[in-house]
Amino acid sequence: MTDADRYAGNVFTPASSPVALWRTALVGALSALLLSTSACAPADDRDAEAPGVGGLEREVTFEGGGHEVSGTFRIPEGTPGTMPGALIISGSGPTDRDGNSVLRPGADTNLNLSRVLADLGVASLRYDKYGSSPDFEAPDPEEGPVDPLVFDEQVAAAYEELVAQPEVDPERVVVVGHSEGALYALRAHELIGERSSSPALVLAAPPGTRYLDLIDRQLTEQIRRAEAMGQIRGGLATSVLSDSRAARAAIRAGRSLESADLVDVGVFGVYTGANEDFLAYMDSFDPVNLAEDLPEGTPVLVLWGEEDAQVSREGVDRLMTGLDDAERVDVPDADHIFRRYEDEPGATVLDAQRPFATGVAPALEGFLDTAW
Repeated sequence: MTDADRYAGNVFTPASSPVALWRTALVGALSALLLSTSACAPADDRDAEAPGVGGLEREVTFEGGGHEVSGTFRIPEGTPGTMPGALIISGSGPTDRDGNSVLRPGADTNLNLSRVLADLGVASLRYDKYGSSPDFEAPDPEEGPVDPLVFDEQVAAAYEELVAQPEVDPERVVVVGHSEGALYALRAHELIGERSSSPALVLAAPPGTRYLDLIDRQLTEQIRRAEAMGQIRGGLATSVLSDSRAARAAIRAGRSLESADLVDVGVFGVYTGANEDFLAYMDSFDPVNLAEDLPEGTPVLVLWGEEDAQVSREGVDRLMTGLDDAERVDVPDADHIFRRYEDEPGATVLDAQRPFATGVAPALEGFLDTAW
């Protein structure tokens, strides 16, 4: 039985979906607060030049998880015949096809990856996750729960859409998962079933620990930083972290959050009764176990930015224990979205004004040259 099968019978409210979870999570809220108080105005306010030549794009729509999904298909310009194809999967929350969200509207992670891939002769499909498109309308709670498996179904549908494009060779496909998207990439062979060959994988800034452990580390770092800056009282910081760990223990024990007797109700919107089923579902996936269960011979590249503040080196080290034959490239001076990061006074902090890390393209090129 797979982890998805184990939770297929659960119901999930709209508030328990990643769409609602990460709009209210303290991790994101404090991240935005810290950026707003510590950012220095750059001397040059121009956006950084996008990587690569870019290729040609066309819009696509398809059905996935009971909803219409919009996406962008990009191909290298002037490449004859069929070519490899890449499915790009976004990270957590309402992140759109380009890799942008309300908190990081200028990240363009997926867009930049698609441009780099086009320069390497690889077509790509990126799509708007459920809840991220500009015209998204949140469902009425009275209409019933939102099943988190809709995200699994979107991945499967997007894969089918990619390999259906006449330019794509269905025997040469790579799934590129960024951040939380790496958890879907690691399960791609299960999600697409036996209808297609098992794809190669690029895991970009992948979580290496279980979901609730990652939340705990991020929450702890953000709260302690806010405490040091005088933005949160020491007593409140201790109380929030205590509640967070009590909530994690309750979820893993299969108990309701009500039984945890939280002092700070909901731990700022992360651990709430509405979210607990979703959190249990995501926490059921241990990235190391997913890695160990990959089909034998699956080509895997792990990319990690050495300045990544969200996924730690230790987490990636842990993931690698399940990937015996994977290639790993640590990209210098790159953050979680693989833009150049400089930790010095006066350095540019806005995403759009920082260039995409130059180390990504050669890493992808070297991997793809031997992936098929």
